[in-house]
Amino acid sequence: MPDVLIVGGGPAGLSAALFSGKNGLETTVYDTDGTWMHKAHLFNYPGVQSMDGSRYLETLREQVDDFGVDRQQGVEVTEVEATNDGYRVTTEEGEKTGTYLVLATGTNRDLAEQLGCDFTDQGVVDIDITMETSLENAYATGAMGRTEEWQAVISAGDGAAAALNILSREKGDHFHDFDVPDDAKALFGSLVDDE
Repeated sequence: MPDVLIVGGGPAGLSAALFSGKNGLETTVYDTDGTWMHKAHLFNYPGVQSMDGSRYLETLREQVDDFGVDRQQGVEVTEVEATNDGYRVTTEEGEKTGTYLVLATGTNRDLAEQLGCDFTDQGVVDIDITMETSLENAYATGAMGRTEEWQAVISAGDGAAAALNILSREKGDHFHDFDVPDDAKALFGSLVDDE
């Protein structure tokens, strides 16, 4: 059973996939490529002086692929449901179950509603600081839990927060994903930029 199922391939979903895949959790991300990032040009993302939104997504996808994430490109999740030991997603190709579910579908909150997540009075998914919804081990990231705060950097941070909470549960209290140069080279070899 995959440890983490992620629905959505924008900054939030890919960030969650990056953190969980990099740290050894079996991760599947469903990416229909419907993100608004294709309309964006980044000048306000830390560490990025200027980058087209589509190029940014290509870079994120390459990183996710490098860490062994099962990226289901062009596959739409049509249904989500809770099971006795996690969650099940349904696509045209079939069903997959996992312990954790990360919803990263932007302003489309249909799957969160279908799942039975609580919503706020403002009509967004009710989440805590770790992006966890009212349902244990189900997370909502980015615009799903925010009213009109739709920035790529915020969404990526939300995806990272969800993944770090999952990693803390799986690997121990307050897991930190922080690599230093020597450790990075030993762990990730050719993926490390020596500059």
